[in-house]
Amino acid sequence: MTHERTREIYDRALSVLPGGVNSAVRAAPQPYPLFARKGDGGHVVDADGNRYVDWIQGLGPLLYGHDLPEPVTAAVQKRVAEGPVFGMPTELEVEHAEFVTRHVPSVEMIRFVNSGTEATVSAVRLARAVTERNKVVVMQGGYHGAQESTLVEGDADHPKPSTHGIPQSFAKHTLPVPFNDAEAAKDVFEEHGDDIAGVLVEPVQANSGIAYPVDGYHETLADLCEEYGSLLVWDEVITGFRVGGLGCAQSKFDIDPDVTTFGKIIGGGFPVGAIGGKTEYVEQFTPSGDVFQAGTFSGHPAAMAAGLEGLKYAAEHDVYDHVNDLGRRLREGLSEIVAERAPEYTVVGTDSIFKVAFTRADAPPQDDCCANGCRQDPECARFGACPKRGTDAARMETDRYARLFRPAMRDDGVLVSQNQYEANFVSYAHTEEDVERTLDAYREHL
Repeated sequence: MTHERTREIYDRALSVLPGGVNSAVRAAPQPYPLFARKGDGGHVVDADGNRYVDWIQGLGPLLYGHDLPEPVTAAVQKRVAEGPVFGMPTELEVEHAEFVTRHVPSVEMIRFVNSGTEATVSAVRLARAVTERNKVVVMQGGYHGAQESTLVEGDADHPKPSTHGIPQSFAKHTLPVPFNDAEAAKDVFEEHGDDIAGVLVEPVQANSGIAYPVDGYHETLADLCEEYGSLLVWDEVITGFRVGGLGCAQSKFDIDPDVTTFGKIIGGGFPVGAIGGKTEYVEQFTPSGDVFQAGTFSGHPAAMAAGLEGLKYAAEHDVYDHVNDLGRRLREGLSEIVAERAPEYTVVGTDSIFKVAFTRADAPPQDDCCANGCRQDPECARFGACPKRGTDAARMETDRYARLFRPAMRDDGVLVSQNQYEANFVSYAHTEEDVERTLDAYREHL
């Protein structure tokens, strides 16, 4: 397998793009990133013509893989042919909004934007405006887009920006707490509850090694928000329309958030984001309310067509049965391989998301109760050592994954996530053969 063309392109890219990329995580693969030439179903072909089983799937938006179903492709082509963008509303935006509000339990009204980051930025602004408060609670190690209010680390007593360029005066309004720690959440509300505008939380921390919620944790956050008059904001940018099917993760976990942010699948692989929720809150966006929110490309016809037709196709076919079944096969197969080859590691994931977390556990392998991915089950022998929150990913064998394991998988024709933080995603285009080939590669290289 040669990578000469990729290396040449990367050499050129380093001269004109910071780090040679347009999104930081793309530069993570060692010794340099592959450059994609085209996709083909559940596979991708790089600039050198090498073909791989692709579990990155665009970092999550590709429910159907790289080949969209014919109705989706036709709808996108039709919209593009009619004009790229209008600066005017279209009926398609209304149809997409109607579909989402019919299927997602908490969403009564929705505003489409251009990215998951834009969605969470707008959600924070909305929560502050609705409550007339300043502080937001976030989960340590979580990710809610490249925005000032959530690029914060530390704890509730000592928050600080996690990147240069954000003033400490911004970070002081953000209260980081550990995911899955109900007592920490209660403590921060007891101290700051009267000034907490909202809580931002992923149903499953899926951008930091995949941490499943401990039983009762989300109910605790919901109860605290109700008691103190704060907004519960669920970040379903990753989990939306992937975990829990058309009802999203909130239907899987039976939680009724005030506001939900979306991205990725809701746009069918095109740039998109959305903020949905209770009418009393979402209608406070301009022009019906006083919370400013706008965007030239919001509700872009191509993204609306891809998102709506993609979700309609899922509603009429066995899409979720297929991807969730393959996800289960991968996790169960990986659990067997890990128990034999690397018992200190932990298999995580749910529905069509999976990963092997390179944990350093001094504990027995996962029990059968967690063979389909860690479920934070106290009865599991691995419970005390399994990843509980996003910050746990930093203590994993990140260098071994990046420098040894992932390059070996790549050379074996299997692409897995760029680092120990990102998840792997199953698409409708993946097959049982892809699963078996991938399990063989894990068995060989773990």
